[in-house]
Amino acid sequence: MLNNLKFPKEIAKDVAIQEKKKRKMRKLTQAELSERAGISLASLKRFEQKGEISFVSLIKIADILGEKGAFEDLFKSKGYQSIQEVIDERNQ
Repeated sequence: MLNNLKFPKEIAKDVAIQEKKKRKMRKLTQAELSERAGISLASLKRFEQKGEISFVSLIKIADILGEKGAFEDLFKSKGYQSIQEVIDERNQ
């Protein structure tokens, strides 16, 4: 619920921090990741510094880092079996 209190730029920066951690865990340099993802090095650097990047470029990075699946369910509606499931989810 606390994520609802963050501004979009804060969330973008948090995502950039997580990406950078994952990149480093995989021992990839910025140049290596940008080349593998097919994006410019400048775009990757801007993302890691400011959290700014095109959505398609972000998906390309996520694909290389094994996180593309996170986008596939981003706006899908969840099928509920009962009203209680809706209530329970909102109370989480």
